[in-house]
Amino acid sequence: MKNVIKQINDFLGMTTGLLMNLIVAGTIIGILYDDVFGVIAGIGNAVSAIGDGGVAGLVAVMIVAMWMKK
Repeated sequence: MKNVIKQINDFLGMTTGLLMNLIVAGTIIGILYDDVFGVIAGIGNAVSAIGDGGVAGLVAVMIVAMWMKK
């Protein structure tokens, strides 16, 4: 059972790392080539949604930040 949980955790860690790299690459490509994929617009929408959420958005950002530090 511990082995299965470790494999799932490793897979999720790998997937998260890949997604973070894709977001960075998409942002750089968006800056260089006029946001072809809409990554920068998506980041802007996410930030505005967090801003509209008020305290709940702030708590969500804090939870994600603590989770990413692990």
